[in-house]
Amino acid sequence: MHRSRRDLLKAACMSSLSFAFPSLDLRAAEARGVERKKSLIVIWLGGGASQLETWDPHPGTKIGGLTKSLKTTVPGLEIADMYPRVAEQIHELNVIRSLVSKEGDHERGTYLLKTGYRPDPTLIHPSLGAIASHELPDEKLEIPTHISLLGGQFPARGGFLGEMFDAFKIYDPANGIRNLQPRVGDVRQQQRLKGLDAVSKAFQAGRRVQVENTLHQLTVERALRMMTSEQLRAFEIDQEPQAIRDAYGDTQFGHGCLAARRLVETGVRAVEVTLMGWDTHANNFEGHKTQAKELDPAMSALIHDLKQRDLLASTVVLCIGEFGRTPKINGLGGRDHWPKGFSCLVGGGGLRSGIVIGETDSEPQVEQDAKKSTAMPHDPIEIPDLFATILRQLGIEFDKEVLTPIGRPMRFSSGKPIERLIA
Repeated sequence: MHRSRRDLLKAACMSSLSFAFPSLDLRAAEARGVERKKSLIVIWLGGGASQLETWDPHPGTKIGGLTKSLKTTVPGLEIADMYPRVAEQIHELNVIRSLVSKEGDHERGTYLLKTGYRPDPTLIHPSLGAIASHELPDEKLEIPTHISLLGGQFPARGGFLGEMFDAFKIYDPANGIRNLQPRVGDVRQQQRLKGLDAVSKAFQAGRRVQVENTLHQLTVERALRMMTSEQLRAFEIDQEPQAIRDAYGDTQFGHGCLAARRLVETGVRAVEVTLMGWDTHANNFEGHKTQAKELDPAMSALIHDLKQRDLLASTVVLCIGEFGRTPKINGLGGRDHWPKGFSCLVGGGGLRSGIVIGETDSEPQVEQDAKKSTAMPHDPIEIPDLFATILRQLGIEFDKEVLTPIGRPMRFSSGKPIERLIA
């Protein structure tokens, strides 16, 4: 029987990773129910990863630099040779190589790539995760529905949906969550809570509306509920078999990706895992090699783990940063900011897989300054369209119009879904 190269690569992938995922419980998704709502995992590449050193290499060309490529499980698709394990799993995802943006500044670019809108001085837009948490509530969930792991300078926010939808920030989950355990015994803790209740009721007298607007009581109730919740075990990655932890990598980012899988398994609606360090204005090639040592094992293990546990079909995975890097290599061996033709990986959640969208030139006629260049990739994809696609796949009305606190009507997304990615 003839077997294609793709079949052989898939078989090799399964055999090479099987040691890392022994005796998996393939019914892990049952905890979320048969008709489970979908979740979102964002792998955030803070600083702006180079498309040329990740998912869109151009080896042997002037812009390609030192980076070589390798074949993947998607016929005809090659990615940077620093990602051999992602190459084995990439058939579960899609590659967009032609994202375009008008924001080449870190803060403004991050805002756009987390909300789908350019910054507006009159309001703050909610991030994708905040929208998912707002539109897909789960009363059974006792821990935050929107979680950010490993931080970053510009965290995902609830925007006009409210601060309660800001991402709950946790740094290395391997170190646990701070301030969740009372510092006194049970008896003393109950006395303190009774005292707090008495003070709160006294203050509320004659100020009911003002107090309700502060969400003070709701915040206290949620905090106490979370402190005693069994769902906190989702953060206990040390409960995973050693082989699985090793597959993700013994790094903070590896810990974050493993925790992300455990969180969506618990029912958390949106998780963002940040890997900083991609702002390679100098020594770009060595910098990306260092980053790949963390991203390659963790990202590939996450996709494989989600698939094995029947969670990938209900979890959209997006790997992206605020922009890409310039085709031109500067005098320091680095690449500068480039918002016109960069890449992302997106898949899961019922999206089609193995699709490559867009193309960038191997010899573009560009200027070093991205703000001056008019170069565009083939088949450009706007950020709002990517976001509309993800929201639709999460089961959210992507063009739904809601009123901001000042009564301004705003849509969740101004884009349209990318039909090629929809199954």
